[in-house]
Amino acid sequence: MGGKALERVRALLLLGCLSSPLLPAYAASCVWAVHGPRNTVYLAGSVHLLPAQDAALPAAFDRAYTDSARLVMELDLGRLDPLAAAGWMLEHGTLPSGTSLRTVLGEQRYLKVSAAAAELGLPAEVLDTQAPWVVGIELADLQYQHLGLDPQQGVEEQLVHRAQADGKPTAGLETLDEELGGLEALPTQDQVRLLDQTLSELQDSPAELREIVGAWRNGDTAKLAALLSREYRSFPALYRPLVTERNERWLPKIEELLRGRENSLVLVGSLHLVGDGGLLELLRKAGFTPVQLN
Repeated sequence: MGGKALERVRALLLLGCLSSPLLPAYAASCVWAVHGPRNTVYLAGSVHLLPAQDAALPAAFDRAYTDSARLVMELDLGRLDPLAAAGWMLEHGTLPSGTSLRTVLGEQRYLKVSAAAAELGLPAEVLDTQAPWVVGIELADLQYQHLGLDPQQGVEEQLVHRAQADGKPTAGLETLDEELGGLEALPTQDQVRLLDQTLSELQDSPAELREIVGAWRNGDTAKLAALLSREYRSFPALYRPLVTERNERWLPKIEELLRGRENSLVLVGSLHLVGDGGLLELLRKAGFTPVQLN
């Protein structure tokens, strides 16, 4: 799958976005300033894919980037090895020998998946050796491409390219194995349920994505929490490993940054900031006071 596999993972974990009307200049943003004893950590919520015609980042992202000495992301995209990512997916995302997607899903569900794949221009046999969670990623990625979304225009890609051009160091909050391991570790029945959920979302994605980007651009955390967590409420087995547990692993690393002397911009998927167990809530419980930027 190459390095693009990571973009597919982000698409499935966070969703993407479509273009939305311009918002007033005084609107809030999805960037928060968290002050440590001697520095500031800017905590920013990302959408991982954007359309080229509406890819400009809100001004608060530029201010936070300019004021920071380093860029920290979920994964360090500045030093990611595409070959290593492809190897990981081949090793961990392939069904055991002698097992096929048809046998794992059953005939009726397999036919639904095949029909969705065909509609997106993907022959079903391409998916036959892949685990259900990988198939969900593939279908979501193709849907986002059909909607005109481009990973190269996502928030992370824009900022990591800028950091590389500026010679600004980058870092990651987790490894590739940590980011994808939660999906691989899901029991087969939960992977199948995740695939079912993906098939359902393919039909609703255009309107929902417009809502998400509108809330993101306006820094509307309440609406973001409601929209991004809607599909997880009935699926806590997915929310905990993909969101809550990762937030808990990241918190000590963000606190370590807050004990430093240099400012940092920490960029994570917006779902990780908001709602129960979100990073903003965890930081408040740890005694910090995140301040939302305009």
